[in-house]
Amino acid sequence: MTKQKPGANQTVLITGASSGIGEELAACFARDGFNLVLVARSADKLKTLATRLASEHGVKAWVAPSDLSKGGNAGLLAARMKKDRHAIDILVNCAGVLELGEFVKMPPGRHQELIDLNVSALTGMLAHFIPPMLARGHGRVLNVASIAAFQPVPSLATYAATKAFVLSLTESLAEELKDTGVTVSALCPGITATNMVSTATESSGLKLPDILVGDAAEVAAEGYKACMKGEVIKVPGIINLTGILAGRAMPKWLLRRISGALGRATINP
Repeated sequence: MTKQKPGANQTVLITGASSGIGEELAACFARDGFNLVLVARSADKLKTLATRLASEHGVKAWVAPSDLSKGGNAGLLAARMKKDRHAIDILVNCAGVLELGEFVKMPPGRHQELIDLNVSALTGMLAHFIPPMLARGHGRVLNVASIAAFQPVPSLATYAATKAFVLSLTESLAEELKDTGVTVSALCPGITATNMVSTATESSGLKLPDILVGDAAEVAAEGYKACMKGEVIKVPGIINLTGILAGRAMPKWLLRRISGALGRATINP
């Protein structure tokens, strides 16, 4: 008798699914039999990915192109899911944007773009999709944050602040929703080999040692496992975890000094 896969008859919605960690998370869920709703701005990339994953894993895969940084689009997406009768069992908030450089040299509009997608869109998705999960008595949420959420990061000041918001909100909701059947997890990867990171490092001329750059598929696999177990915080990679623990043990003033030195070296390599 064939063993039923964990995701049989369940649907996961993944934002930022067209590349990087989001794409790899889609593959993780598809392998375990979850049907997929793939969300990102690029319709063509989503269609290609949906066709491949549906063919390889025998799941259903729908695409929902959307620019979630635009106000109100989270609500429109939720309404579309309701209209199409897609009950979302798992929500993965992976859409995000990163900008490397000095705070004062970035246009005000760029700071707002980071906040619109990393903070406002994610919060909107949670506000629209968690209540139906609660009503059904089950559901899971995976928010993709960053190790930057744990400390100040000069050269990534606004990005790090947005990810600190994501981590704080995740922890608060995990406790609020305890014993409801709905779990909320945060995946906090370090530097990962994605198009977003490559673009940021190439524009600054920054060279990163290979040992510091994580593999997107491995990061996604750890995030997937944490989500399914209902772990609140997952920091993939022993180097990243060690760095977080060391940072928590330091006095705040010393952590700022070290972060500042590293940040200045990043901006002026």
